[in-house]
Amino acid sequence: MAKKKSKEISLDDLESELEEVEEEKEELEEEIEEIEEFDIDEFTEEEEISEIFEEEGEEEAEAAEAPKEEIIDERIYVIPLAKARNGPRNKRAKKSIRYLREYMNRHFKPEALVISQEVNEKIWERGAQKPPRKLKVRATKNIDGLVVVYLVA
Repeated sequence: MAKKKSKEISLDDLESELEEVEEEKEELEEEIEEIEEFDIDEFTEEEEISEIFEEEGEEEAEAAEAPKEEIIDERIYVIPLAKARNGPRNKRAKKSIRYLREYMNRHFKPEALVISQEVNEKIWERGAQKPPRKLKVRATKNIDGLVVVYLVA
């Protein structure tokens, strides 16, 4: 049988490693102390509200400045979702989403399809068991082949 070689560790090596670990620990503690703590009482409600509105205004400005993508095609459809009523009652809204996707794929042939939050909420509005029988949507296709489906009000 082969003999196991035991590795000898010297005390000097252990002491040097321990010193390094302690130095790292001290550096971390110094960094933690450098972080400023703030008191909640320092801010008044008016300041907090004004800061929130400033942040929202900045977000809206960024959204307005975003470059608009060039839309190649835009169509309005009334999509029949009555077929979703065939089958299990608890899966009707899910089936409606599937039919919507199939319909858009058949008519638009997109590379990618995005259903807006409004459309999804409209389908699920009355729960999983009672989706709408028809849905009027506006679909736009851009240069990249991305189709986005919006709700028509």
